[in-house]
Amino acid sequence: MGYAEIAIAGGGIIGLATALELSTPGCRVTVFDKGEAMSEASRAAAGMLAGNDPDHPPELRELAHLSLKLYPGFLARVEQLSGAKIPIRTTLTVQGAKHLPPGARALADAEVLELAPRAALDGWHFFLLEEQSFDAWDLAEALPSAARAAGIELRENTPVLSVRRSGAGVAVETPGATFPAGAFLNCAGAWAPQLDALPVVPRKGHMLTATLPGLHQMRCVLRTGNVYIVPRGNNRYTVGPTVEDAGFDKQVLKEHIEELLQRAVELWPPLRDARIEETWTGLRPASGDGFPIMDKVETNRWVATGHYKNGILLGPGTGRVMSRWIQTGHPGIDISAFRAQRFGGSSLVSQRSPSLS
Repeated sequence: MGYAEIAIAGGGIIGLATALELSTPGCRVTVFDKGEAMSEASRAAAGMLAGNDPDHPPELRELAHLSLKLYPGFLARVEQLSGAKIPIRTTLTVQGAKHLPPGARALADAEVLELAPRAALDGWHFFLLEEQSFDAWDLAEALPSAARAAGIELRENTPVLSVRRSGAGVAVETPGATFPAGAFLNCAGAWAPQLDALPVVPRKGHMLTATLPGLHQMRCVLRTGNVYIVPRGNNRYTVGPTVEDAGFDKQVLKEHIEELLQRAVELWPPLRDARIEETWTGLRPASGDGFPIMDKVETNRWVATGHYKNGILLGPGTGRVMSRWIQTGHPGIDISAFRAQRFGGSSLVSQRSPSLS
């Protein structure tokens, strides 16, 4: 097998966004995925660029704002490389909260109903956020093609079994061969702990897309802490999420879909007449404290995982941070809240990765 300057485990948005940042004529990048690229949490997402969501803790703001700044260029590059379009579906979010956040202007009932006709108003303080959303399925189709067009070697259906030091670099073990590389980045999402001893677990989420006939349509995202409703165009809406501790079980359960739809109907009653078109689940990688884990865990080894519900939002920003860190030795922004060492120990590299040097 050929040599790569950088080998990445995980072909979701974190791994592929970082690969695109790293990919230059002088840097060969190979991405391994246990299945198809962009087929797990990245495809299951709602696609909201909710960088100003009031539920975000302050520690996420700098990375979120960096990612939002990078998104127009990121999407344009993916479109140019892949030849596929990733249209922006919405530009406004009507956010409902039990208590109005400091600095937010409460929307009058008439303003809410103009944006979200027949929304249920009781019990919520609504305010407006300028944020975009796109269909994560559009990105999931385009990003792997863009990576290949950029010269990235994408090895799907090739899980990384282990990584160990080898000379001045690393040796990446796969079922079929050992792959030499200069450095390794673990972006394997909920599966990242199979390579590094990280406190990351899968959090299962049910989602659905429904088609709504008639005149009562929305052109904005309608969101509370309990549910979100995201327009997809052509009278289609994505509804989510549930949050479940179910291990790696991805089975779609009818009762969870029904409960999720009921939550959405309580917020936006017109959905009572909607027809469910698609249902699915995703496994979000959640760390022990809910923050991403981004760190250099050993010589020539880095990790970027644990993005939980914010993988789509934080993808380009994480890609920029990790690529700069790998190439220059500095992440470029303060990521102290995301360092792996916050969970204890000087190194979290698994003992299953012995040195061969």
